[in-house]
Amino acid sequence: WFRVKHHTRDPKQQLEKKKLVAFWLEHYAKRDHGKPLTVVFDMAETGISHIDLDFVRYIVNCFTDYYPNFLTKIVIFEMPWIMNAAFKIVKGWLGPDAISMLKFTNKSDVQEYISGEYLPPHMGGTDSFKYSYPPLVDDDFQTPLCENGPITSEDEHESKEEIDVDSKETGELNEEQNLNQKKMNSIEQISKSEETDKTEFKPKNAKKALTTFKGPLLHISPAEELYFGSKETGEKKCLIVLTNVTKNIVAFKVRTTAPEKYRVKPSNSSCEPGTSLDIIVSLHGGFAASLQDRFLIMAAEMDQTSGAGVPELTQFWKEVPRTKVMEHR
Repeated sequence: WFRVKHHTRDPKQQLEKKKLVAFWLEHYAKRDHGKPLTVVFDMAETGISHIDLDFVRYIVNCFTDYYPNFLTKIVIFEMPWIMNAAFKIVKGWLGPDAISMLKFTNKSDVQEYISGEYLPPHMGGTDSFKYSYPPLVDDDFQTPLCENGPITSEDEHESKEEIDVDSKETGELNEEQNLNQKKMNSIEQISKSEETDKTEFKPKNAKKALTTFKGPLLHISPAEELYFGSKETGEKKCLIVLTNVTKNIVAFKVRTTAPEKYRVKPSNSSCEPGTSLDIIVSLHGGFAASLQDRFLIMAAEMDQTSGAGVPELTQFWKEVPRTKVMEHR
């Protein structure tokens, strides 16, 4: 779905836009296994400034060269007459099969091709959906690869460091006791530090009346607003308390619209029946909390026999139906 009026020609962003198209096509291929796809070019309120033939040609090539069996139709909504000359060029890039898929529509006839429940109000439909980050619940949150290898979260990075240290210790028996002792001391210090943080949070946050969101799976406190303190206090952390009110293990994920600013720990874990769990949200140095920053907590009940380790959680989130996921923003 391309809302063309929001597109601007910018050579500096062209590569990123192409990567985004490739990402969503590949994501769709893996998630829906190549089920038939309708592409919509919503050209309402567009003009000459929105024409970007290079980008359009890239989209055409993606389908013709890499995903030739995906397309069932291409719906072009309210294309202004001023675009006719540009579209003749685009038509020359399409084969006979692709041309037969073109459907030029307006508000009065677009529902002949797409049901109204899937159309936004400005197209005469009833779907009020607006995309926001984090991605949808049924998305696979696997991090893409970068040029230097996979990007890992801080928790994964810490785990890999511990594994690397353990493998080196195997051949260094003389140093094993010292290293283990250092590890124990480090763990104790981290544990004490986290406990200190938590005790510091509670009195400060207690000054503000804490509200609780009472969901069907989890009670979440605070309910709506995270308080990081004032500039004078220098406080950079706050606490979210999750309470499992079910008789089953509840898996949860925490996502933010500003991942570069915050560290959430744990961000992907589970909570035992009837217990509470503390999530520490840390604001990285050099950043300031903003009212525009958002957090999303997703939760779903797990089968008691399925296990709650990292592999089990990863598989669980791939398979859990969206209808069984509780969301709180």
